[in-house]
Formats: sequence, C-alpha cells, structure tokens
Amino acid sequence: MFTDETWAAGGLLIEEVRPIGKTPPHDLRLTISAIFWRHENGAKWRSILAELGPWWRAAQLFIRWAKLGGWERLLEWVQRQQGVAFGMAFLDGTSIRAHHKAAGAEKKGASFEDRDHREAPSRSRGGYGTKVCVIADGHGKAIYFAVAPRQAHELPMAPVMLEHLPSVPMWVVADKGYASDAFRERIWDMGDRPVIPAKRRDTPVACLKWAYRCQHLVEKLWARLKEWRAVATRYEKTATSFLAVIHISAVADWIKI
Repeated sequence: MFTDETWAAGGLLIEEVRPIGKTPPHDLRLTISAIFWRHENGAKWRSILAELGPWWRAAQLFIRWAKLGGWERLLEWVQRQQGVAFGMAFLDGTSIRAHHKAAGAEKKGASFEDRDHREAPSRSRGGYGTKVCVIADGHGKAIYFAVAPRQAHELPMAPVMLEHLPSVPMWVVADKGYASDAFRERIWDMGDRPVIPAKRRDTPVACLKWAYRCQHLVEKLWARLKEWRAVATRYEKTATSFLAVIHISAVADWIKI
C-alpha cells in the first residue's frame, strides 16, 4: 500500500500523532498499510492480505486509535503540513447507505433510540444509513466531519463545523440546504461572507454566482472519498469507528496515496 515515497510523506506524521502505548507498535508501516487496504476495498478484517501481516493486529490498532482520536489528529496534522487554502470554505453533506452489519452496536445503558442517535445509523425512507457533513477548504480538501442519523438535517451541524476552522475564510459557500437568515448572520459575525442561495419561497438574498459555481470542488471531494468502499457503504457499528474510516480516506486524499 505504502511505497517508500508515500511512507516518507505520511509515515513521519503517523509516528508524530499516534497514541503512545506501553510498547511501540510492531511493524507499523505494514499494519497501517493493512488498515488503509481494508477500508479502501471494503473487505472484512479477516480478508486482509497475508503479506500485510495478521488481520487482528490491524483491527486492534485501528479500533484503539479510533477511540483515542489518533486518526482525527492525523488529519489535523496533515492539514498543518500541507497548508489549508482559506480563500473559501465549503459546507456539504451526503447520505451514506449502511450495510446491515452496521447495526447492533452496544446499547450501553441507554434506550435503543438513544443508541441509534449516538451511533448515527437510522432508518428512513431512503433506507438504513448515516448523514455525513464536511467543511472543506478552498481547494476542496476536507477539514472537519460530523455525522448524524440519515434523516437529520444538515443545518444544525453547520455552526459546529464553522468553529473547527483554524482560520477565517473570505467566503463560506453552501447549497440551499443551509439557507437560513440566522446562519448567514452567524457567518457575517465571524467576519466571513456567506454564499448561500435562498430557497424558492424565501426572500431573495445576494449570492455571488462565480463563488457559488466553486461548490463543485466539495462535490468532487465526496466523489473521491466515496471511491473508498468503506466510505461509500458503512460497515462500522459505531460512529467513532465510521468517523475514523472517513478521516483515513481524507488523509489519503490530502497526501494523495
């Protein structure tokens, strides 16, 4: 999975942000390659190629790092190394169809409804799935993700994603799903300029056409991320693990593995 060139670019970052355990990981490059291979191909853990090492080692390391925030820190570190373009920021969401194996996470003392809200899979007219929202930089590279049940609206997640911007962009571009006077006002208060078209029945608002046309950059981002089968179809039972899969695919998109 990792050539010498790509490991030189990403291996040092992984060493920098990995959770520190009692003993260092055994053959980290091979294990990380197995994790990336598994999620890119949407395979079962037990189907990992033998030359990539024991499948259980990759599974244990992935889950441990997901719980400790290692994959999210890796994405943040890659952003700092590569440099985030802040002429514009894009907001967009997509629905991910969940495989039936994604059901059945532990209830952990709450009701089944609370568990489904926490783990973010749900049943709706579109089927069993999850809503994933992203905020991307001016080059269409992922900065931050949020997940919710599939029937959830994208707008309530938007203010939280804006708070994760490391700097203030000039324009915040989003589609009509984010059309809200209160949300536009929030963007103005941050020192940004909203580029969000009004809905058909709303009062017309200023929306620069040339800026809105750049929305295709975040749409292309989703197209690239969904080339990873474990992103296009959710197999993970918990929201933490599924977000980790998305973070891994976004890291690969940043360093172009």
